[in-house]
Amino acid sequence: MIRNKTVKTLASVPYIGAVVRGGISLLVKREAKLIAQHFAEYLRPVVAYKTDTVEEAFRIRHDVYCEELNFEPVRENGMEQDEFDEYSRFCLIEHKPSTNYAGCVRIVSPSTKDELLPIEKFCSNAIEGAKYHPSQFERTEICEISRLAVRPQFRRRKADNFDGAASGAINEQTYSEEELRCFPFLAIGLYLSIASLAVRAGTHHAFVMMEPRLARSMSFLGIKFEQLGPAIDYHGLRAPYYISAGMLTRTLPVGFQTLMNNIDKEVEKGCLAARNNDDNDEYIKKMYSPDFYKNDSPNISLRESHKWCESKGLYLPL
Repeated sequence: MIRNKTVKTLASVPYIGAVVRGGISLLVKREAKLIAQHFAEYLRPVVAYKTDTVEEAFRIRHDVYCEELNFEPVRENGMEQDEFDEYSRFCLIEHKPSTNYAGCVRIVSPSTKDELLPIEKFCSNAIEGAKYHPSQFERTEICEISRLAVRPQFRRRKADNFDGAASGAINEQTYSEEELRCFPFLAIGLYLSIASLAVRAGTHHAFVMMEPRLARSMSFLGIKFEQLGPAIDYHGLRAPYYISAGMLTRTLPVGFQTLMNNIDKEVEKGCLAARNNDDNDEYIKKMYSPDFYKNDSPNISLRESHKWCESKGLYLPL
């Protein structure tokens, strides 16, 4: 993103403005390529559907929500779980050089009226009379993004607490300068991974409880959530937000479009592996049935009126 006021002013001047805008365009495309390259080199989104990877998500949550932040009680088995996990899908981010998992996130994906979203059960007052409400949509079309967590060793300071867990900043003394270029995008990578998984599952309407300042930070980066109600005390001051697949990708900056496409390709692999899995596992059969993701297109466009252009590395209008 170009923030220099002088450059922006020059870009609007007749004649030389075209040259300046051309230079800006080249810089933006270069930045987009670097973001995607660095993320792909060091980080990999993983669709967690087998027992070992799902339990890894529970362990990350326990590290952050139970042991570090004390939001939930410590569990003897070292895994933080709740009633919503039975009908949730999970994504992890793997740190490729160490093969350790850096963070996790889930989407609670109900399929019946008895399966509530956490926001419906615990924060119903906050979304009463909201512009968007889970009750407006089919149950299979909604989800809630929750339990996003990044392990402490991948963050800048322990004092960051939940802010650090959400932002994905890391300990600069532990990782290389090259890795630092992509680690600030850990939380962004988790959001984009779970967005890809949600769209492939046909759930285009997402709700989330988050700190207003985190929502402002995400908006600054180009991911714009719509606030639905007042902030309430729910593991700290949090407000309800809504985002659709179209809202997410319409405002996605160029730097994240290439990243989104690369992440989506990895998520697609995980979805296909889950759908074709031979294990007689009730959870997998429920959340990744043969009906899950029947789209045969090699790339899914998350935009409502755009399509991915491989040669330019961008989403372009249809």
